[in-house]
Amino acid sequence: MKKKAIIAAMITIALAGYAIYWAFYDMSRLPTGELISEVQSPGGTYTLKSYSTDGGATTSYAIRGELNFNTENKKPKNIYWQYKVENASVEWLDDDTVIINGVQLDVPGEKYDFRRE
Repeated sequence: MKKKAIIAAMITIALAGYAIYWAFYDMSRLPTGELISEVQSPGGTYTLKSYSTDGGATTSYAIRGELNFNTENKKPKNIYWQYKVENASVEWLDDDTVIINGVQLDVPGEKYDFRRE
């Protein structure tokens, strides 16, 4: 009986943890925003699209960076999310390394989310 209660408690905690992650930290749920720039990587493998989002009167502007795959048939991936920023400065160092507003990322694996600092 005790074992079932422990398993039920663990399942409940896991579900609650996932619900919190999904509601507050999942980068696939970010607002779309308005496109402000598109910068292609030197080899043409990726295009980074930057979007400015306005949360309205209660929140500040934010920048969302979306990595688009030009040579593969994959969905775009959110790799950058910065709050209280209105502009995006994007510079590709090579085909797999991008700097967005001073944050260097190795794509497609890395991402930056201000909420995780």
